[in-house]
Amino acid sequence: MNYRPALNLPPVVKNLILANVLFFIATIVLKQTGTDLYSILGLYFPLSEKFRLFQIFTYMFMHSTPGFGHIFFNMFALYMFGRVLEGVWGPKRFLTFYLVTGVGAALIQLLVTYVEYKVAVAQIAPDQLAYFREIAAQGKYIPGTVSEKITIFMNTPTVGASGAVFGILLGFGMLFPNTELMLLFPPIPIKAKYFVIGYGALELFFGVSGIQGSVAHFAHLGGMLFGYFMIKYWNKHSNRFY
Repeated sequence: MNYRPALNLPPVVKNLILANVLFFIATIVLKQTGTDLYSILGLYFPLSEKFRLFQIFTYMFMHSTPGFGHIFFNMFALYMFGRVLEGVWGPKRFLTFYLVTGVGAALIQLLVTYVEYKVAVAQIAPDQLAYFREIAAQGKYIPGTVSEKITIFMNTPTVGASGAVFGILLGFGMLFPNTELMLLFPPIPIKAKYFVIGYGALELFFGVSGIQGSVAHFAHLGGMLFGYFMIKYWNKHSNRFY
């Protein structure tokens, strides 16, 4: 496997990192002027008044503030694994993979949220639901009731490149399954295929159990799922094996 030199970034990875950093800075700067980019570009539940179709695409360029951890780890993974995949696939195919896995992650997240919403509202009468949705539009809720869940569904956007990044991680694991990666915690080597399988299993566990409820675990799994099927499709319909 030929790795591209660390500081010689391929064009798509370089521009994706640049775009994410610029959106991150813009989010912080515009917030000082009263403009909340989260409410415009973050991905909202389709039944929310804040939902716009373009958010399925724009959400992946937004990251939580004011901390740097969210964007740092996503961009670090994009840098580490994305440059290798772009070197193998070329810019056009890599960009397609990145965007499709990002959008796929959004679709899976919306599907899971819709199921959770339907389960929650099945417990209440239609007139009560109408009232809960009305106060949710104002950012209010009745604590300890379904009202609280509805307000969270309606007013909490999904943001981050994690869905696309997990797709890239899955892609790296499929193309280079026996490449050894060095974990930070604990500091031990592990083959890429086992790392991907383990990470996927953890995301599924966290998603089903509700642990770390503020993290869109099913979006991560959605990115991996769409990445898996894309690579399988390319392998089947291409003369070049990936």
